[in-house]
Amino acid sequence: MSSGIRATVVFSSPDVCPIVQISAATDSVIDNVSTSVASCSSFDSNSRDAGGASRVTGSVTEFVVDADSPPEDVPAELVFSYGDKHLYRLAHDGTVGCPCECLGEFGCPPHRYVARHGTLELVFHAADYDQLQTVIGELRERFPGTDIRRLVRSPSEDAESDTVFVDRGRLTDRQLEVLRTAYEKGYFDRPRRANATEIAAELGINQSTFSEHLVAAQTKLLADVFEDGT
Repeated sequence: MSSGIRATVVFSSPDVCPIVQISAATDSVIDNVSTSVASCSSFDSNSRDAGGASRVTGSVTEFVVDADSPPEDVPAELVFSYGDKHLYRLAHDGTVGCPCECLGEFGCPPHRYVARHGTLELVFHAADYDQLQTVIGELRERFPGTDIRRLVRSPSEDAESDTVFVDRGRLTDRQLEVLRTAYEKGYFDRPRRANATEIAAELGINQSTFSEHLVAAQTKLLADVFEDGT
């Protein structure tokens, strides 16, 4: 695994990318996607990021559509078909305006790409926090509603740590309150300093409601830890 930060972002509109539109039109999941980044030979004022670093001007994406027949009116080049699988190539030259193109400009081609049911999930690597902040800022400016699902710090070759960024914003206010109270009162200690009945009384709720909120909160946090996308 390369060092840096691995980010998972989700876009909820099919209009965000031609590939997502194709996935929605064919009712298929497109996850066989590869992207190459093309470097430009010279740079102008528009080819550098906010920190002055050189950016690249384009990328090429190839993807496989699993459908009975090749989709019609697809804004991409059909490379070949084999049975019900059709390989397309889409060139990003500054006119497509999709997240892949945006990432390609900053030298961060998608590591994983999944289009399904009109939504797009992208996983990409940023070299450091500064680059991540710049890229996320650009994505949010171009695509309002960009949802950051997960950030994971990748260990370097000589490091053993694998830092996961847990998004507390996924918890409701009540779930966070229940989790914090249970933690502060010693519910997770061994031996426990307070049981479920006592924590529920402290919160002014019944025990079943306490358990429901606690399980929901733990499930969301563990989903971040284990990166299962739930």
